Amino acid sequence: MRVLAGDIGGTNARLAICEVDGTTVRRDIQEVYDSSKYASLEDIAREFVAGNSVEVDYACFGIPGPVRGRRAQTTNLPWQLDADILERGLGIRNVYLINDLEATARGLATLADADFTELRPGTSGTVGNQGLLAAGRGLGEAGLHWDGRKHRPFACEGGHTSFAPTNEREDALLGWLRTKYGEHVSWERVVSGPGMLHLYEFLREDDPSRESEAVRDAIAGGGDAVDALIRAATRDGDPLATEVLDWFMALYGAEAGNVALKYLATGGMFVAGRIAPKIAKALKGSQFTERFDAKGRLRPLLETIGIRIVTNDSAAMQGAAHLAARRARGDND
Repeated sequence: MRVLAGDIGGTNARLAICEVDGTTVRRDIQEVYDSSKYASLEDIAREFVAGNSVEVDYACFGIPGPVRGRRAQTTNLPWQLDADILERGLGIRNVYLINDLEATARGLATLADADFTELRPGTSGTVGNQGLLAAGRGLGEAGLHWDGRKHRPFACEGGHTSFAPTNEREDALLGWLRTKYGEHVSWERVVSGPGMLHLYEFLREDDPSRESEAVRDAIAGGGDAVDALIRAATRDGDPLATEVLDWFMALYGAEAGNVALKYLATGGMFVAGRIAPKIAKALKGSQFTERFDAKGRLRPLLETIGIRIVTNDSAAMQGAAHLAARRARGDND
């Protein structure tokens, strides 16, 4: 089954023509667009369709924000999306919109074992709900409900729940972030690409002399500041960047544990998104699992939950393609 699939992010929008056969998804044509340079998803999709002479009847796009019915408002882009308008504008008979983390959750079934890195194993033979979170431009979260036969992915907006400090330094961070964002400070403000930069700015303000010239120039150079920080920490051993990354991974683990509790994710947790594959080795020696487990009386439960890193960044794309193909077959489950 040939379909059009899209993984729409606040930084990049990736569109592809995919061939779907069961849970196998092959990307035949793929293009990447700078989301900020376009006024709408329709403009990007129209350029892709025209440039690649696309002829498909089914398309699905993973959207970074809440999807309500056939409409969506992106969280980190000023776009309002309507599947009916996209169908008319693109000349495609059936267009579907789903949350990008639901798309990632659906894409897990299309991945191979090589697309995962195990952070720690879970209790052997355990089945149950699963959880997923992914830090990139924002912080996305989703669940996979175990109905006794299979996992059923569902979206949420848990990344926008209130950040909860657990020590004095994090109390101070929360106060600092409130001066920027007002009373509500979400987990996305600390566990995301921009969140990592917040941690860097907070620690740098406390002692500006700790900032290295190399990191300062890399961040100011107009490139990817998050990648520059990760390289400085993991490759160059920069002390301030290392402290930032260590703190970021600890906070990532703390929120992953929150997700696991909310979904009772005894079937396992998945860590996806743009950042996780880049810090996969560092995560193994970090405070991620300790903060994941540190939930008081529920620690014994959390210690049984397996955690896997999704290293294939096409999970959302493949999940969107898989859903489009299922809808084409009349499967609305």
